[in-house]
Amino acid sequence: MAATPRLRDVSILLGGLLATVAVVGMVRVVSDVSPTTAALALLLVVLLTATYGRLWIAISVALAATLGLNFYFLPPVGTLTIAEPQNWVALVTFLVTAVLASNLSAAAQARASEAVARRNEVTRLFDLTRDVLLTSETTGAIETLARHVARRFELAGVAICLPDEPGWRIHQGGREDVHIDEELLNGTMAKAHGALEFDARQRAYGGQASIETRGGRLAIVPLRHGTKAVGLLLASSPPLDVGTLDAVAGVVAIAIERTQFLHEREAAELLRQKADLAAALLASLSHDLKTPLTAIRVAVENLRDELLPADRREQAGAAVVELERLNSLFQDILDMARIDAAAIDVSRQWVTPADIVDAAAAQVRHALEGRPFDVDADGDTQVDLDPRIASAALAHLIENAARYSAATQPILVRASVEHNGLHVSVEDRGPGLDASELEHLFERFFRGQAARRIASGTGMGLAITRGLLNAVGGRVWAENVATGGARFSMVVPAAHRSVSMSV
Repeated sequence: MAATPRLRDVSILLGGLLATVAVVGMVRVVSDVSPTTAALALLLVVLLTATYGRLWIAISVALAATLGLNFYFLPPVGTLTIAEPQNWVALVTFLVTAVLASNLSAAAQARASEAVARRNEVTRLFDLTRDVLLTSETTGAIETLARHVARRFELAGVAICLPDEPGWRIHQGGREDVHIDEELLNGTMAKAHGALEFDARQRAYGGQASIETRGGRLAIVPLRHGTKAVGLLLASSPPLDVGTLDAVAGVVAIAIERTQFLHEREAAELLRQKADLAAALLASLSHDLKTPLTAIRVAVENLRDELLPADRREQAGAAVVELERLNSLFQDILDMARIDAAAIDVSRQWVTPADIVDAAAAQVRHALEGRPFDVDADGDTQVDLDPRIASAALAHLIENAARYSAATQPILVRASVEHNGLHVSVEDRGPGLDASELEHLFERFFRGQAARRIASGTGMGLAITRGLLNAVGGRVWAENVATGGARFSMVVPAAHRSVSMSV
């Protein structure tokens, strides 16, 4: 690859010198030719040489033409001396004109070459961008990207280096692997996190580095998402200019961001499919298990006949209680699964706080049987919310208060409407809450030390309450009451209106 330009330069130089000799010979054949005519003919050779060759080739041919003009056409002919002063002026003018013309031609060639290089740069960047857009796989995408960069820009070695814990993830892409010390990568990355400056002359942002290796010069360019450096691009021979490398690094950074987006989209699609499957399983379980539980409960209720002996009626009653507990546990499992699968459907309607309390009390009537239950609920204002979710969340709070307080102690429920929605609190006269356990109280399966001694349970009720309220933007918290016992409060955001407005 490197021998071809040198061979071309030598060919142009020999061609220019031979053309100079040929022009001198042809002009000498013609008699009575003035030095001016010979100078113009030789200047034409110099201009042609400058059109196709480098500046040093054109100057070499110009010097040879100057010597030929002096020796064969300026008196005394046949010597390199000049007799008359005007001939000195002519010779110097010819040399200066030849050199200036060569310089202008070389500058034009340089601009043309630069324009071609810029065109090729844009074309390669476009091709690289198209390669990125056509890549839809996420597995091995970074290695594929490194190979695209090496192929499009004909680089012997390309490596995309991304920070990882610990060390770096290095993705090779060229025909030769790029090896570099991690300390140098760390230092370059640290510099890339500094102030971001743009060099208009080099058409590149700062932070680039270049080192000498056994395989040649290695360029290190930061990969940036906006102003944040996310990795490094390593590129070995043939060298590219700083602006091109920075543009390639920009495309690579965008491609990495796109790969991460595709990966996140695939993960989101998998989560959606899992949620759909979970919803289908929940629907199936809800029908296939709840229906036989209901049938068994009805059958056991029918067995509680007054004609049966007392011990049999007592056994049937115990079976009904256990079936109620089993049905409640099954409902808790379904609610927890719906929360985990984000499969809670929200259906809003206008109801009063009193309606919510009544529905919640009906769900836990077995826990409230035979104990004081005081309700202070607003029945004159309606709120726009999902009554099923709100009442289910409240039911767990009421059941929790009944479970951990004495059967003779009252449970007080207050429900009102405030500016930000429905506010409900449940107070009991139990032993209260351990201050060290408050932050863990709504975690699933968590049961405090005192709670384990007082009653059995699964530790799911309060976690379900929090999950249901989170699904509608609500919240729940607990605190101790100064007079003894605990208070659980919940807020459900909702619009509100007077009952008279709905009539």
